[in-house]
Amino acid sequence: MLEKNTPTAAEIAALMQDMGRNAQTASRALATATAERKHAALVGASEAIRNNIQTILDANAIDMENGREAGLSGPMLDRLNLTTDRIRAMADGVDAIAALKDPVGEEIARWQRPNGLDISRIRTPLGVIGVIYESRPNVTADAGALCLKAGNAVILRGGSDSANSSAAIHACMAKGLAQAGLPEDCVQLVPTTDRAAVGEMLAGLNGTVDVIVPRGGRSLVERVQRDARVPVFAHLEGLVHVYVDATADLDMAVNILVDAKLRRTSICGAAETLLIDANDVDRLAKPLIKALQAKGCAIRGDEKITGMFKGVEPANEDDWSTEYLDAVITAGLVDGIGGAIDHINKWSSNHTDCIIAEDTNAVTRFFNEIDSAILLHNASTQFADGGEFGMGAEIGIATGKMHARGPVGVEQLTSFKYVVRGSGQIRG
Repeated sequence: MLEKNTPTAAEIAALMQDMGRNAQTASRALATATAERKHAALVGASEAIRNNIQTILDANAIDMENGREAGLSGPMLDRLNLTTDRIRAMADGVDAIAALKDPVGEEIARWQRPNGLDISRIRTPLGVIGVIYESRPNVTADAGALCLKAGNAVILRGGSDSANSSAAIHACMAKGLAQAGLPEDCVQLVPTTDRAAVGEMLAGLNGTVDVIVPRGGRSLVERVQRDARVPVFAHLEGLVHVYVDATADLDMAVNILVDAKLRRTSICGAAETLLIDANDVDRLAKPLIKALQAKGCAIRGDEKITGMFKGVEPANEDDWSTEYLDAVITAGLVDGIGGAIDHINKWSSNHTDCIIAEDTNAVTRFFNEIDSAILLHNASTQFADGGEFGMGAEIGIATGKMHARGPVGVEQLTSFKYVVRGSGQIRG
């Protein structure tokens, strides 16, 4: 349930400390829970989501109305909006996570030393995960289910704009846990929208939080990275590039580009910059730009693109580093694969970048010289998604280089320990 009165700072601190202790206790029970019990909790949660579609829709209607009154942008409202199909897809995602192999206890590697020691690397839960997110209420189900499958307790702090929707979804997660005989504290939702709760989480809740996962805009992620006293899986904005090489199949390039930009503009895998090989501009530029314009996409181009097409606005310096999350794209010409690599390495957020080409040498250079979490060849950037990777779902796309990178799924929410078996060996 959401708060009815504004809590004091002391009350929020006490609330969050209690949540941290409860999560730590639950994590110990969850770490040794059988795969069957976790599976039952997830299946029960997905069933509860399907059985409460109207309740979730009613809660979301309140959030949508509040969002419109607050002046949320079109892309933000799209992220916030839940439909019957989206809720069913959310439940399907929970089922997909339930069907994954349980990672806890998996033997990752095993070897023997000359002295007879037998050494195994075994996958283990991280412990307690704090997830801080904005707008997208579906993260409540995705993050809760992924953490549960990986044997972690989780504290969810959704944005104020999705508070009612998140609470309705969380109630379904709690129902699944209860039916399976697992502590409901395995998946907790912070019941206050006061930002002081975020500060308490970032401080680590007296050592009970093991890692923080932020999912939202630049300001949220930057605050988490700046203030967190525990490790962070950072999910930065998606400054996603599509480079069309002179060797590209033109029909394929048009289809991929339109999908990458416009299938759903508000997701982090949506293309934000189009780079066209200047060595074949006469063949490539017109079909690519016109295809976008025909679908209602606004183009902000460099000097050459602006001069070639009507209705294209000149791009300024900020456009090359803007995640539009809308039907807007920046477009420019580059000098072949080398120019594309230079441009992407200058502007990329290391999230997702794509090359459309038939030249294997160009593709090899693209893969070797660009260090983004996800690189695609001849495929839409909208595939930058844990579900599409076969992970069931994801908490986010990690753009850092430590531990987890790319879609953060079940395996990425685990650590490991070494188990060493001997027969009396000493170093002596």
